[in-house]
Amino acid sequence: MFVLYGRSAEVSALDEVIARARDGFGNAVVLRGKAGAGKTALLDAAAARGGAMRVLRTTGVESESDLAFAALHQALWPVTGSLDALPEPQRVAVGAALGLTAGGAVGDRFLVGAGVLSLLAEAAAPDGLICVVDDFQWVDRASADALLFAARRLATERIAMLIAVRGDAMVKGVPRTIDVEGLPESAAAELLESRCGTAAAQVVRELVTSTRANPLALSEVAARLTPAQLAGREPLPDPLPGGARLFGDQVAALSVPARLLALASAVEADLALALRATDRLLAEQAVRPAGNTEAGPQTEAGRVALAELEEYGLAGVSGTSVRFRHPLIRSAVHEAATPATVRRVHAVLAELATDDRRAWHLAEATLGQDEQVAAALVAAAERARDRGGYGAAATALARAAELTPEARDRAVRLKDAAVAAWLGGRPGQAESLLAEAREQAGGDATLATEIARLRGRFELNSGNAAEAVRILSAGESLDLLADASEAASYVGDTAAVVELGRRAAAHPEGFLRDTVAGIGLTLDGDAAGPGLLRRALARVDELEDAAEHLWAAAAASYLGEPDLAAEMAGRAGRVARVSGMSGQLPVVLEFVATADRLAGRLARSQAVSEEGLALAREAGYANTVAAHLANLAVLAALRGEEESCERLAREALAIVIPHRVGLRAGVASYALALLDLCLGRFAAAHDRFTAIVAAGPGAGHPTVVWRTTPDRVEAAVAAGDEAGARAALSAYERWSAHSATAESRALLARCRGLVESSEDALDEALRLHTNPFEAARTSLLLGERLRRAQRPGEARAHLRTAWETFERVGARPWARRAQDELRAAGGSGHAPARAALDTLTPQELRIAGLVADGLSSKQIAAQLFLSPRTVEYHLYKIYPKLGIGSRTDLARLVVLQKAPVAGHDML
Repeated sequence: MFVLYGRSAEVSALDEVIARARDGFGNAVVLRGKAGAGKTALLDAAAARGGAMRVLRTTGVESESDLAFAALHQALWPVTGSLDALPEPQRVAVGAALGLTAGGAVGDRFLVGAGVLSLLAEAAAPDGLICVVDDFQWVDRASADALLFAARRLATERIAMLIAVRGDAMVKGVPRTIDVEGLPESAAAELLESRCGTAAAQVVRELVTSTRANPLALSEVAARLTPAQLAGREPLPDPLPGGARLFGDQVAALSVPARLLALASAVEADLALALRATDRLLAEQAVRPAGNTEAGPQTEAGRVALAELEEYGLAGVSGTSVRFRHPLIRSAVHEAATPATVRRVHAVLAELATDDRRAWHLAEATLGQDEQVAAALVAAAERARDRGGYGAAATALARAAELTPEARDRAVRLKDAAVAAWLGGRPGQAESLLAEAREQAGGDATLATEIARLRGRFELNSGNAAEAVRILSAGESLDLLADASEAASYVGDTAAVVELGRRAAAHPEGFLRDTVAGIGLTLDGDAAGPGLLRRALARVDELEDAAEHLWAAAAASYLGEPDLAAEMAGRAGRVARVSGMSGQLPVVLEFVATADRLAGRLARSQAVSEEGLALAREAGYANTVAAHLANLAVLAALRGEEESCERLAREALAIVIPHRVGLRAGVASYALALLDLCLGRFAAAHDRFTAIVAAGPGAGHPTVVWRTTPDRVEAAVAAGDEAGARAALSAYERWSAHSATAESRALLARCRGLVESSEDALDEALRLHTNPFEAARTSLLLGERLRRAQRPGEARAHLRTAWETFERVGARPWARRAQDELRAAGGSGHAPARAALDTLTPQELRIAGLVADGLSSKQIAAQLFLSPRTVEYHLYKIYPKLGIGSRTDLARLVVLQKAPVAGHDML
């Protein structure tokens, strides 16, 4: 039995992770340490202690680190028989990633990640699963992205993911780390004694100090010492070997054939290819393995060499691959070979390999530039990209560019590499590649325009939005003008939006042209603007992609119709989910979450923003991260969660202020103002709303000013600033002049009721409201007015309605205010019972709504990037909460509770 020395703390920590996973609380943990620290031994021990839990394992191999999904293939191949249990989009995506299928919903790394999660969840039945990932630093990027996507979503799964990594290699999104350091001195002494018998105390201390108690170094060094050295009668070697030098002597002692096979195996893990390459190389050199003097098939030569590697304990066969006993042996083999020999081995392997392996071996064998080799790498990149392996595609395209002789072709490949890196969630690499592409583009105007548009989009999503406006405004195509207008809108630069709209008006009529031009003209006060926006909205049934629906949402917003804007954003979200838009989905969800909040669907907004935040972080979209943080801050303000609101708003502002994203800066500032308002700090709220109005481009936004004006009016009236309230109402009337929806008219009527002390206006607002949360706020304001007018009987009905709504949605400060007013009006009673659906978490509420829409667990999983088992887990939690026992009962309950007032699913 293999013994671990001095690792009881690490083993206990791993046991805890595994035990929790066995109980349904999955998690991932990273073992981080230097080469030889014993990470693999700990993984082996942990996997052996899982009892009946299934074990899936993969190991990163340096020679396969550029092959898309190589590590994932190794991990999932034993469970591919469960693919049919996955939702179809996930099944097709994972099948394509593993090379089992082609076509369909492929090329979306989020779908691949969700499919990996679902497949692991299936593999975990019935006793749980331990997924072991060793040498993560060499796992190919596509596999790493998919495995980490799953690792961050294990909370409800019976899965423990154990990841071992060398050095400082990043393992994104897995915060729990176990540092695997050198052994305690007593454990190091025990290890030495087990390997070489008793050694003198001073020798043990010197070895521990020199090797820093690294288990591999201790074992390998001790094995080379003479009895006299161990006894302290002779000095130890100076210096002691370390790193790859631990195995240098053993590699040097190999026969020529064995060294060739070791080198072929170091750059190609496939056993058959390595053996064939060795045979061919031996034939070139006319060399036979030691003891093999007879002529015979060269296949025997490679096998004799393999036997020598196994006899020396340097390597062995694992399935169809050659595996070195330790990665440092591979490094020692490399160090022992000349660069010319390494290139020749790659060249021979290229002659024998196919597809991606051939392309990479050709690249490693090539000196200088070679278009044919570059083209082979481009083809490999396209295959990786089509399977969702954007990181591998970016690497292949970048290497192809290095090998490309023609400057323009080189620039195109660098540009394509930048796009792949961007879609792979690596914005820093994308920006660097795009900068190189720009340098190589020369005088090609078309290519320069493409690169400029990408630069602008990159800046808009993760960098300085004002810089994005500058870059994109230089173009004249409608697409560039639309992108520039979008960027200017993010900044809050009204003058730029107006100017870009007028330039767009010169293009032929169409949905995008009418929208961009209409927004600019409307902001400029041109009477033709709203007409263009109405004409654009008349075409919404013709729209196909999510971006077009977001433009429709913008058109509705600038017409002063937030409820129609919310509907268009909701459509954009539905389109994005079914179209595999990995690059757009986190951005689209910004607007979906905002739309849900504005429509009063607070619980859904919370769940969408939490999902969007996770996806944006994975994609590396900093400005989208800030957007979701800002929206979550507003939701926290509505619930009166002061600490959470302030923290989320600070995090958002720390991103958007330097990045000049005025739209999201305005929303984050609004969250803080709204918090003051709902906590009754009216003067502070009024000051914050005044600052929002005064904030210039990059720090605030006109749309935020308009949308928050009803709150600003309420704060100004409560703070005693009658003139400020009237000025805000006047501006709101101008903004809402072209509004046609009931909710927009309701909010305007409420503002008039507050400023003019008009009971009739507040009554009108109540008749018009379609948003139940805003209706409750109006009921509260009207009830307060009636109570102060000594009409408590009339006030009580309005105050009780407001109290019940606020209690139901979890808006605690508003509920307390309504309850206090109700008591002052002579009302009494206990807090109203929460409606059944209001006991659910935001995620549970989303799932309940999708069940009511008739979706199966697989379909829900596909929409929400979950595993079907996770959906079933949530349903298992939902049924007892609601006192029901079936999907039919759940659907009926959702429909009945929604029936009285639209939007009852608020929190």
